[in-house]
Amino acid sequence: MICKVSDFMKDLNSLNIEHLEKWFTDESTIWIPPSNEISGKNRILALFRAIFRRYEKIEWQVSEIFPLGDQKYFYQTISYGNMIGKDIYKNSICTVIHFSENGKIIYLSDYFKDTKAFN
Repeated sequence: MICKVSDFMKDLNSLNIEHLEKWFTDESTIWIPPSNEISGKNRILALFRAIFRRYEKIEWQVSEIFPLGDQKYFYQTISYGNMIGKDIYKNSICTVIHFSENGKIIYLSDYFKDTKAFN
């Protein structure tokens, strides 16, 4: 299942909403600050569209994946990019992700080291 984390991150790095659709259901919940926690496939995909539109470039590199049991993982990522009209930044992110038995994302929550890029 660790490959599921890698597969999801590969699809996220594609910045293609069609690649992300397969990961979520109407029961999925994500929390990516500074947004509030949201649920439902359509709302989640809308959030990713909005995020992708804010950036000239963005990329995530996973450094480590830790299995927590019961289809749950904790992983560390470095994001690189720049919001439109802003300087390039680098940020450390820790993510908790929970997959269903059939590989869909039940829950995903990000924790950012530095939130000043969002201000």
